[in-house]
Amino acid sequence: MTDKDCSEVIHQIFVFIDNELDQATSGEIQQHLDECGPCLAKYDLERTVKSLVARSCAEKAPEELREKVLLRIREVQVTLYGESEGPLDSTPGAFT
Repeated sequence: MTDKDCSEVIHQIFVFIDNELDQATSGEIQQHLDECGPCLAKYDLERTVKSLVARSCAEKAPEELREKVLLRIREVQVTLYGESEGPLDSTPGAFT
């Protein structure tokens, strides 16, 4: 690949990061990244962001936060439906 192919490399960078390219295309992109500082910087940035997002999504919320969220959900349910299992007034048009 040549300098004029930077846009093609950037266009395929996510597929390259995910290892979803055929071996020949992957080799061409790797060679381009080895020779092109700006594309390598973009690749490093995208790989880092992908890694951070994956790590952030994998972390479990603290138990204390989970309990607070569940408590708040119950409070909202009581406000909307009262103490019973259903709405306070289920008559059609009661809330209009």
